[in-house]
Amino acid sequence: MAIIATFEFPGVSRAQYEEAVDRLTGGAGLNGPADWPVRGLIVHVAGPTSDGGWHVTDVWESREAFEHFAAVLMPILQEVGIPTAPPLIREVHHVVR
Repeated sequence: MAIIATFEFPGVSRAQYEEAVDRLTGGAGLNGPADWPVRGLIVHVAGPTSDGGWHVTDVWESREAFEHFAAVLMPILQEVGIPTAPPLIREVHHVVR
């Protein structure tokens, strides 16, 4: 079953987010789900918050795919100085592509 993973990163800058993406993709950039180092991403949405932080919402094909990704992501976030609070995970009822 697909899941939604929502991250809130208070105080995180666009530069930190982009550095994390560069490390995740080996500097190739983020043009589509195939650019992620782990298969199973359906959609990734990110942007600044009104209080100067960063917000990320991902939809993954399964919890297992997300957990595999999290094992790759968390060390990168720590290296970049992004706090690693657990995301809010919800089951998906409906995805429109």
